[in-house]
Amino acid sequence: MQDLLTMLNKLHRPRLLMRAAKIGADEYGRATHLPRLLGFGVLPRHATALLKLIELEAELNTQRKSGDASYSLLRHVDVLIAMVGEARFLKSATDLTLAE
Repeated sequence: MQDLLTMLNKLHRPRLLMRAAKIGADEYGRATHLPRLLGFGVLPRHATALLKLIELEAELNTQRKSGDASYSLLRHVDVLIAMVGEARFLKSATDLTLAE
C-alpha cells in the first residue's frame, strides 16, 4: 500500500488540477463516484480502485498533453478527485494499522 501512496506522491500535475481535486475530494463518496468512473458492479477494494484510477488518469493526462480533441477536463478532475479520496482512505487505514 505504501508503494501506491509513493506513486501518487511522485505524480506531477498542474497545480490548478490538483487544487480542484483536493477541494472536490472533501465531498468524495466512493459509492457514487466509483461506479460512474469504473463501471457498475461490486466496488473494488481501495488499493484496486486506486490502481484502476491511476491507469485512467494516465490516459487522460496523455490526452491533455497531446491536445487530443476528445480530452475532457471535467472527467480528468473527476478521476483526480476519486484518486485523492481513495488515497485518503488508504492512508487512514495504513495509519490505523501502524498505530495498533
